[in-house]
Amino acid sequence: MAAPGTRIRVLLVEDSELDAELVVDEIREEGLAVDARRVENEPAFSAALGEFAPDIIISDLSMPDFSGYRALDLARQLAPEIPFIFVSGTMGEEAAVEAVRSGATDYVLKHDMARLSSSVRRALREAEERAARTHAEKNLLRAQRYEGLALLASGLSHDLRNVLQPIAMGASMLLEEGDEKAQKVGLLMRDCAQRGLDIVTSMLTFARGARTTIESVKVHTLLEGLALLLRGSVPRDVSLLIEPPQTDIEIDGNYTELQQCLLNLCLNALQAMPEGGRLQLAATSQDLDPQFFLDGEPARPGGYLKITVSDTGIGMTEEVKANLFKAFFTTKKEGTGLGLLSCRRILDNHKSYLRVDSASGRGTTFSLYLPLKQSARGGAEATLQDTPLGTGQRVLIVMEEAGTLSLLADTLSSHGYSVSAAQNGASALQEIDAHGLPELVLMEAEMSLMTGVRTLAALLDQNFQGPVIMMVRAGGARMIDDLPPVERIRFVEKPVDAATLLRVVAEEIDGVAK
Repeated sequence: MAAPGTRIRVLLVEDSELDAELVVDEIREEGLAVDARRVENEPAFSAALGEFAPDIIISDLSMPDFSGYRALDLARQLAPEIPFIFVSGTMGEEAAVEAVRSGATDYVLKHDMARLSSSVRRALREAEERAARTHAEKNLLRAQRYEGLALLASGLSHDLRNVLQPIAMGASMLLEEGDEKAQKVGLLMRDCAQRGLDIVTSMLTFARGARTTIESVKVHTLLEGLALLLRGSVPRDVSLLIEPPQTDIEIDGNYTELQQCLLNLCLNALQAMPEGGRLQLAATSQDLDPQFFLDGEPARPGGYLKITVSDTGIGMTEEVKANLFKAFFTTKKEGTGLGLLSCRRILDNHKSYLRVDSASGRGTTFSLYLPLKQSARGGAEATLQDTPLGTGQRVLIVMEEAGTLSLLADTLSSHGYSVSAAQNGASALQEIDAHGLPELVLMEAEMSLMTGVRTLAALLDQNFQGPVIMMVRAGGARMIDDLPPVERIRFVEKPVDAATLLRVVAEEIDGVAK
């Protein structure tokens, strides 16, 4: 700060107009532009702190109607961040030391005024550094508070999903019964479970700073609104091309969040083209097969809306791509580095996926995959009658909660599978010792006695080579570290209905057979 030409506001506490002019002239000789206000009593000083908002205070030590020590005391009470320098012709060494102890930034004797400019520069620089440090500390504390709230919400959501899991599965089973009363009870249970899930989702999104309202979003409208927002931001040397889908497609999601995500990507793309280029958005329908999903991602094959955001800018190095979604990572001179992280969270909330293709010198393409509405896919909700039956394949279920374990075992048993059940990893190993290796393992990721990762590692030590279905909380697959090498693993988010689970089990067993 205080480079030549910098304009600063100086509050002078001085009863002599001539001495005040000498102080201002000394500062201006160093190339600093000065807006000065002189006061010589307490009321005027207190008023100037608020009205004038000085960058620095320079005060005489003693005046007929005011005291420099009193001015320092008021400044430390009302504006402690403003540097305070004494300029006096009578200040002795002991008085100077006492002034600094009382909170003064520095002192300058009037017969050594040449030192004033350097003292002002240093004081302003230190004040700026303190302000930046305070701002960073506040941001860190805010981030820590949000992180703590998010962790609390995440833990509670995990517990609630465990409670909702048996309700959702029981509802699916009752809805398949022929008895009308049982179906009514099943319908009520399903609605209650769904309301519970809505509460969990609201709790998580509130912890992240926003409430998500799911609605039917028309893709044409989403892209048209984005074009209006970008109209004032696209430079003349950048061409904007938006290709909406050929048919009128709708998705379930939050219009505001999706628009914010796309806007973040577009603004990043514009900044990546300092010498101009082309920004292109395109939307198409695409079916995703199981091979599309990366390790650690919940696999949800089916119909998706693919939105690509492409630029012809400078591209990204491998190092930048590796740190792309880390909090506070940024390649910009100004920026929080949270734009892409918030975009990732928005897509996670929408059970969507993100891919990045970029290299230095050849631009960047972000591809978003958002699930299509069932009507847009021409599909329908799966029912228990639609799911293929097992033919006696052995399935080992490892689930800590006894009620959920019992329901899962009953569901799979009634659909043709031979089921072994264990409430923890140790019991699972005992089941293997007693009955041999299963053909498929269905297990919970988070257990208190042995985690899913440790249990899986123990199963591999027993030479288990079959597919694994791991039940996780929403987004939990991304947080599973040190996963042992497994040839086939599938993540399923809790709670899951019986029909969906049976379909996943059948697909994984069928995959082994092929």
